[in-house]
Amino acid sequence: MMGPGWYLRRLSRMGPAEVVGRARHAVVQRQWRSALPEPPAWPSHPRFTAQLPDGVLGKVSGEAVTRLLATADHLMAGRAEYFGVLRDDMVSPDWALDPKTGRRAPLDVYAFDVPYRSEDEVGDIKQIWEPSRHQHLTVLAAAYALTGTETYAERVAAHLRSWWAANPPLRGPHWVSGIELGIRLLSWVWVRRLLDGWAGVTALFEDNPDFHLQLWHHQNWLATLRSHGSSANNHVIAEDAGLLAAACAFGWFPESPRWRAEATRSLDVQLGRNTFGSGLNAELASEYHGLVLELGLAAALEADAAGTPVPDSTWDVLLRMTDALASIVDNRFRPPRQGDADDGFGLIVDGSETNRWASLLATGEVLFGRLDWWPVPGDDVRTPLLTALALRTPRATGVRSGRRPAHLRDAGMTILRSGKVWARCDGGPHGFLSIAAHAHADALSVEVRHDGVDILADPGTFCYHGEPQWRSYFRSTLGHNTLELGGQDQSVSGGPFLWTRHAVTKVLGVHTPDHGPSHWSAAHDGYAPAVHRRTVELDGAVLKIVDEVLGDTGPAARLAFHLGPAVTATLDGNVAHLRWEGDGRTLAPVHTAELELPAELTWTAHRGELDPPLGWYSAGFGRKEPSTTLVGSGTPGHSITLLRFS
Repeated sequence: MMGPGWYLRRLSRMGPAEVVGRARHAVVQRQWRSALPEPPAWPSHPRFTAQLPDGVLGKVSGEAVTRLLATADHLMAGRAEYFGVLRDDMVSPDWALDPKTGRRAPLDVYAFDVPYRSEDEVGDIKQIWEPSRHQHLTVLAAAYALTGTETYAERVAAHLRSWWAANPPLRGPHWVSGIELGIRLLSWVWVRRLLDGWAGVTALFEDNPDFHLQLWHHQNWLATLRSHGSSANNHVIAEDAGLLAAACAFGWFPESPRWRAEATRSLDVQLGRNTFGSGLNAELASEYHGLVLELGLAAALEADAAGTPVPDSTWDVLLRMTDALASIVDNRFRPPRQGDADDGFGLIVDGSETNRWASLLATGEVLFGRLDWWPVPGDDVRTPLLTALALRTPRATGVRSGRRPAHLRDAGMTILRSGKVWARCDGGPHGFLSIAAHAHADALSVEVRHDGVDILADPGTFCYHGEPQWRSYFRSTLGHNTLELGGQDQSVSGGPFLWTRHAVTKVLGVHTPDHGPSHWSAAHDGYAPAVHRRTVELDGAVLKIVDEVLGDTGPAARLAFHLGPAVTATLDGNVAHLRWEGDGRTLAPVHTAELELPAELTWTAHRGELDPPLGWYSAGFGRKEPSTTLVGSGTPGHSITLLRFS
């Protein structure tokens, strides 16, 4: 649980308007404790009119259907994996159980009294929340829609009835966080759409008083307690998207027109605030770029299908986000591993083996058109279903680049490319809004891949709550491919989602021609009066990194390079010989590289160390595995690192 010091630090990052808004929310929460708000009368004959157009299901490729059914059948067998933990109770889930710790959150407690941040009391809240986003139900509903097999629909209905019975309005952990309610509403919209044609669908939705109660309370919660101020990040996008989608597809309440209008307006404003002009998500966390783009597209298309289209400015942001994604992915459709990542999705109707990022670009290709420099996306289930909702071609008026952008200036992200070598250089802001909740202390870090394989890797995120030592490590400066001075992070953390001082980074120069050597240089003030300046050059198969510490060079330095989990390293003095296996896509069964490290530093190799943590890689939220980290210690000054690919 957070102590008084954390609350004081958190309060210091709020403006007056946010303080007033949070006080108003507290008053509402106290009122709801004593008397739940009353929903209006259910309409006598509600009709669901947001069906998919005829013939759309036939446009889904056989390969995409096969991937979907493999995942759906795994779920039907009662198995699902959330954040590296396998659940085998998914035939009849315990909606309060954290299978990782075995603890259960209380379902009979007023929602805002649930100590959801305390793993000791409720378990890992992410493990509890994730199944209740009901995205496994959208997968099963899609399997029914594409096959007509009623057992999929029956399982969906059983889970929804079970969840509604176990989680009455404003009781238990599933009513605490708006992002959960928003994503859950979006799932319900798509479950209803995909079950259309099943004999039991109206009894489950339109004729069901339990659904009526849940639907109204979810929307009323989101309309009343919307995130704002320093918390208006991806959470508010999810809240607006869920409210808008539900108010369009289930527009049966007297409040529905007002909810649609408010959510449309807020979504437009917040998408603009959460997105740089270059199109990158302002949180500078790649996974959240994907989440926000999915949510925005789903909500905008839902509104279009309902005949209440979003403003053109909303489509402009979604277009820029899609083009930005196309510009930063590597040749295997992998985006950078920057900032926090919790594997959050906005809408899932595909099998788990479908590439999320290629799927988003496939949707963008249909809606906006693919530019010549885009990578060519594959096929999926979501794209034909989602884009079928569009009643018109989106009126996105933004100017699109005729050349693949390499330097996204406002976001401070630069991608250097040469053949199969892809390198990301970080020269952007520390994070978004005053708390920079999902930022890492990674200024001037580099991330290097060869044919999609992590060579110099960003280690990832691993966890949010419950394990502060690991949360600190994966956010730290030492936990990234950059320079640490005096044993301190460049930016100062005030808690697991709070930074009280932000390093300021400035890009000094970028040269990214279509052919020939490319170059990037930047500096940050996180160790003032000392300044760390870094230059990266990519020339063919050779990457050169020059680090300089200007001003106060007194504090001891540690320069870290984290290798991807597929890479083995033999350290010989200041030279590391790297080796990794191919994946069968090329003739070379084994790849090698040489990493020549600065000789003036003393180099050590670390792998899977626990106290303190060092030498770890997190492929996804809740998962970690040992990997090799090379650390050079000594006096800062001028140092050169060379990475040569064979």
